[in-house]
Amino acid sequence: MSKVKVLNPPQEFTDSLTFFDSALFHQVQTSGLFKDSKQFADATPKTSWSKIYHEFERQSAQANFNLADFVTEFFSLPEPIELEQHIVHKTVAEHVEALWPVLMKQPDEQGNNSLLPLKRPYIVPGGRFREIYYWDSYFTALGLLHSGRRELVKSMLLNFIQLQQSIGCIPNGNRSYYYSRSQPPILAMMADLLVSSDTETSDTQFLTQCTEAMETEYAFWMQGAEQLSQPYEAHRHVVRMPNGGLLNRYWDDQGTPRPESYAEDMHAAADKHGDEKTHFYRNIRAACESGWDFSSRWLADPEDLQSIQTTEIVPIDLNCLMYKLEVLLSNYWGKLGEQTKSLEYLQKSEQRKQNIQSYLWNAELGFYMDFNLLTQRQSKIISLAGVLPLFVALAEPSQAAAVASRLKNEFLSVGGLITTLCQTQQQWDAPNGWAPLHWFAVKGLQQYQQDDLASQIMQKWLSTVERYFQLNGSLMEKYNVQQIEYSAQGGEYEVQHGFGWTNGVTMAFYKMLEGESAQA
Repeated sequence: MSKVKVLNPPQEFTDSLTFFDSALFHQVQTSGLFKDSKQFADATPKTSWSKIYHEFERQSAQANFNLADFVTEFFSLPEPIELEQHIVHKTVAEHVEALWPVLMKQPDEQGNNSLLPLKRPYIVPGGRFREIYYWDSYFTALGLLHSGRRELVKSMLLNFIQLQQSIGCIPNGNRSYYYSRSQPPILAMMADLLVSSDTETSDTQFLTQCTEAMETEYAFWMQGAEQLSQPYEAHRHVVRMPNGGLLNRYWDDQGTPRPESYAEDMHAAADKHGDEKTHFYRNIRAACESGWDFSSRWLADPEDLQSIQTTEIVPIDLNCLMYKLEVLLSNYWGKLGEQTKSLEYLQKSEQRKQNIQSYLWNAELGFYMDFNLLTQRQSKIISLAGVLPLFVALAEPSQAAAVASRLKNEFLSVGGLITTLCQTQQQWDAPNGWAPLHWFAVKGLQQYQQDDLASQIMQKWLSTVERYFQLNGSLMEKYNVQQIEYSAQGGEYEVQHGFGWTNGVTMAFYKMLEGESAQA
């Protein structure tokens, strides 16, 4: 297995990391100048950092110092991506096709800000999200392929490999402040979108490049596994379970406020001190690595973000994606003639499947659950993450039927699937629904011939997207699927327009419906 590279920020973005630790950054972010902390974290200096720091030290000592004027003088602030909403399209599909060029960024020049330059074109989600995001890109790719933009999908995949080679992992996004965490591992599934098609099957060089990158990603998530010997002992992303098997969790080595949410984190941790504060920040960051930031899944008290305990949770969805990574590594090494490696990863996948079934299946509930390392029992939060065993096809038919029943009776609402059965102020809870989770659910149900329910979910979701589009002329990051006349709620920022993964999943669902019509 590839040796994991220790996460180490490349020299070219150490200036921005130093900036995030500076007195200037702290003063601006805690001043209330910006409603959204990400705006200043993404700012570009107009002159050298040394001059900015010198001028800040000199000017801030003066009685008439104006912080807002200083920022305007020395920084260029980013603008949200304009989505040309004034252009009226008759259908959602037409709108998405028109959005791809708007959301596409060309290769970056090396700048002096937090953006990590990429060598190839890529798609960003939209709104305040002006950079590529890791797990978002898999769902975006589904729509890009439907739109005939295959080379763009390949470019995005190669960009992730570039970032991995530079940093040691595929970061949350191509910003320097994301270097210490990743996101749900979808590199293998994104590669499979390309490799499984006829045009790439015979490209041994590309297959080898993907497989080696997948193995590097696997090493990142499994780092330190060999040193774990006791039940529930953990190191970074990996946990030893009582049966001796290994499962994974989310983690971030940094225990400091997120630069892109600096004011929010400082405020939330105001009453915490010492190790308690460090622990809080790390758990906030780990939740961001999950992509579910934030959800009752990670909270000891579903109503209180202060109780966040992400690093104490063994998540069902992460471990299913790790299972899929092991399966595809076995498959790809087999294609490349490396039978020993192929068998090694096949065995790892079988071991993980057994561990998932042992610790994350709840026979009484008929559903897959997260596991809490503190209580040493399953979480009480029932979430859509429980559909991932169907998506990766590790569930038994009887288990899939039980999951389908719960989806139909408890999760399915007027506008689609709610995210958890908890209604909270967090955006990854009810009443909100999200495109990626609908994709996992629909595809997972189809794996087990639950086609009627899959079709019903897909139709409800598309109706929600289309209704909102007809009223507002845009596609959204998330939707209120319980009261579709209202916008989604919760979260640290306003609901964003765009939106990469909604565009991608919607287009993929349209393609599915075309297939159903052709078969009818």
